Amino acid sequence: MEEKKLDGKTILGFVLITGLMIWMMFNNISEEKKSIKEDAKKATTEKVEKAKQQEIQNAVATATSDSTKAKALQGVLGSFAYSASLPSAKDAVTEIKNEVLTLKIANKGGYISEAIVNNFEQFHKGSKKPIEIIKNNNANLNIQFQTKDNRVLNTKDLYFEPTVTKEGANQVVAMRLKAGENQFLEYRYVLKPKEYMMDFSVRTQGLSNVINTSKPLDLDWNLKAYRNEKSVSYENRYTDLRYEYESGKDNSLSAASKLDEETVEDLTYVAFKQDFFTSILLTETPIKGAQLKSENLVHDEKVDTVYTKNFAAKLPLAFKGGELNYNMNWYYGPADYKILDGYKKNLDEVMPLGWGIFGWINRYVFIPAYGVLSGFIPHGIAIIIFTMLVRLVMSPVTYKSYLSQAKMKVLRPEIAEINNKFAKDPMKKQQATMKLYSKAGVNPMAGCLPAFAQIPIFYALFQFFPSMFDLRQKSFLWADDLSSYDSIFKLPFHVPFYGDHVSLFPILASIAIFFYMRMTTGDQAMSTPPQEGMPDMGKIMKVMIYVSPIMMLFFFNNYASGLSLYYFISNTITIGIMLVIKNYIINEKKIHAQIQENKTKDKPQSKFQRKMQEMMEQAEAQKKANQKK
Repeated sequence: MEEKKLDGKTILGFVLITGLMIWMMFNNISEEKKSIKEDAKKATTEKVEKAKQQEIQNAVATATSDSTKAKALQGVLGSFAYSASLPSAKDAVTEIKNEVLTLKIANKGGYISEAIVNNFEQFHKGSKKPIEIIKNNNANLNIQFQTKDNRVLNTKDLYFEPTVTKEGANQVVAMRLKAGENQFLEYRYVLKPKEYMMDFSVRTQGLSNVINTSKPLDLDWNLKAYRNEKSVSYENRYTDLRYEYESGKDNSLSAASKLDEETVEDLTYVAFKQDFFTSILLTETPIKGAQLKSENLVHDEKVDTVYTKNFAAKLPLAFKGGELNYNMNWYYGPADYKILDGYKKNLDEVMPLGWGIFGWINRYVFIPAYGVLSGFIPHGIAIIIFTMLVRLVMSPVTYKSYLSQAKMKVLRPEIAEINNKFAKDPMKKQQATMKLYSKAGVNPMAGCLPAFAQIPIFYALFQFFPSMFDLRQKSFLWADDLSSYDSIFKLPFHVPFYGDHVSLFPILASIAIFFYMRMTTGDQAMSTPPQEGMPDMGKIMKVMIYVSPIMMLFFFNNYASGLSLYYFISNTITIGIMLVIKNYIINEKKIHAQIQENKTKDKPQSKFQRKMQEMMEQAEAQKKANQKK
């Protein structure tokens, strides 16, 4: 038997593959070690934090029962022992509320420990559970600072003294962390009647000799977002961190990534958006070097059903004249375009309405139009009428598209004849086809252009329905919530990419799309000749007739039923319009006669046709030159 020898290339291949495998193993080990180190570091940090908190709690407990309280507190808290010795040094809360918000502010930490949006409920059948943006320690606000005697303290561990007053109809709560009677760090909350937006300020007084003011203090705001809606996966898709920076620019962190972080200069607001509700912190003084983070908590929608995202914002607050003085606003409430836009603070950008022309269509056309309709008729009927209006406006585009297809259908026999005549010469076949189009006055791209013209409308609507707060928990027919899926049957198992339920509106929409594509794509596929060196678009379009409805069915099964209702009605109306155009408006005999008449006229070529002709002639000349060589 002949012995097979390894050549140099084979040996090199083995070396490269072996090296790659070793690198991958080493990289995986390094990543695991890194992860273990990070987890250990996190655990150590948490252990130290708990130890500090326990030490402060023990000191406070001693302060309320022992005559040596001053010494005990001084040893742990330094100058801020004064605050811990006050009667307010206990786990109490101050409640303020108006018609739309209920807030509880804790003495410990001085931050909002509970925020309930009144008049709205979570999606829980059989129970009325309110929208709790903050509840059970899922959020905190903290400032870490260093004292002149080198103590590192966190405001979340210390006790503030509350003062409740009124300014006209406004409720005011001043929470002061005191180092002396006139030395304090203050959080000031002002809640106005019927407002989701409240005034909020952070300031210090007389602390320049108590704390280190050589560098900014970090205001840490964290929120672990509760799930509030029917579908945790759908809600999580529209739960993200959004922010404004550099005098009006806006951006967001990824809602899909496991972890996304960004450092932002000149930040003016940060929003923790929870699909249909949002928390927003705004500042009059732009914040430099803000660190933002969003962590995705939904890894398995069957298990991760309580929280969606973990948001964090680290906002450096700079001293001015040895003191802090930041005027801010805080919003807790619906992610409703009309409400957010009414504040005239660019908060409408929190809504995912689309960029450029797509957002423009939503803001200035769809939202006002739908607002008028839903103002006096039920939302399901409003969607149907809204759909009819959109299709009516787009009917001229539909007409041009079908007219182009009719012209191509008339030319089909002559195109087939050209294909047979020049079967062995693709270049001449292309030239003859272009000449036929030119003489007949037919643009082969005319059928595609109307479809492109509808893309802005399609994408705008795709963003419109998930952003419409008005659809939340509004029912229509079998759908109990037009902002979520319409389940008619619960599956005993989970289908990948489909879910564990059957939604009817997506099924109806898929059927309508199938028949619509049969009427349009089918004719277009048969009338479009295959091009040399290019994929056969006719075959591809025939396959898409069946693939597109299936994709629609899977994709929209967990989507808002209002959007599926729109597509069902839209495609049904379009089919009706095209049947009317075909049977009562367009006459193929007249089109044929017009095309034959056009052939007898000397029609000048368009710039596009001349360019195509020149390109084909150059290609033909190059081909002949290559053959001679």
